[in-house]
Amino acid sequence: MTQLISPSHRVILVALGTLLLDLFAFPQSATQAVVATPVANMYSAASIDADVVSQAIYASQVAVIEQKDGFTHVRTPDAYSGWIRDQELVLQSTASTRPALAEVRSLSANLYREPDVTKHAPVLTVPFETQLEIIPQPEPESRDYLHVRLLDRHDAWIDRGDVELNPHPLTIPESIELAKRFLGITYTWGGRSSFGYDCSGFTQMLIRSRGITMPRDADLQAAWSGVVPVERKRLRPGDLLFFGASSDKITHTGMFIGKGKFIHDTTNGHPGVQISRLNDQPWTHLLVAARRVK
Repeated sequence: MTQLISPSHRVILVALGTLLLDLFAFPQSATQAVVATPVANMYSAASIDADVVSQAIYASQVAVIEQKDGFTHVRTPDAYSGWIRDQELVLQSTASTRPALAEVRSLSANLYREPDVTKHAPVLTVPFETQLEIIPQPEPESRDYLHVRLLDRHDAWIDRGDVELNPHPLTIPESIELAKRFLGITYTWGGRSSFGYDCSGFTQMLIRSRGITMPRDADLQAAWSGVVPVERKRLRPGDLLFFGASSDKITHTGMFIGKGKFIHDTTNGHPGVQISRLNDQPWTHLLVAARRVK
């Protein structure tokens, strides 16, 4: 995902984005908010008629910049900013102590009002990477379900197979296997969740799975200080590929997975995550840069 910004302004934004990625943290005294819907769109302006620039998922924290017209201007931990509807956020005046969390590792997960999938419809469906507060229980009511607390303070239950209690950074081979789990997931402009990614949201998630936070947009990723250039003939699995009219006009990205193939979320052919061959058209002539994460 890219934005039309002049080269001079892009250089300034790259430098600023790199600094923020290195230094940004939610100040304890800053006003914060937590996303209260499964996936919240972030708009370029305080209007649902504005373009979607990114997304934030359920229970993720954002820093509040300002509020107006029923929207809140927020900044996510990857230093990206946009406007989210007030109704999709829960404001917090200060940062609270983080409780024990479970992280959703299924592509999506249903939460129920009791530890049973047959009695009632799910109360909520959340995407991959959602973090849920665990309600400690000395005597677990069910070995198959985990008791969690939602943002509205109601309790819910999630299948233990949908979550991981102690997620760890993945190796490059593991991140490639993770990428293949998303094959067929639809393309969504501005998408940053398993309900629908865009190209750079997808690669950002794959690098995040390795414990590394990189910028949001494809052109910023290519210019990021956390990567080094790689020649095409020296590509290794896990390297990032960038496509466009030129190195100054990057419009697409994907991850090299070896044997001349790469995985990406694209609208080419059919919209969604797919595996393509680097030597095929249009990719072979559109490749303008390759990067390896340091």
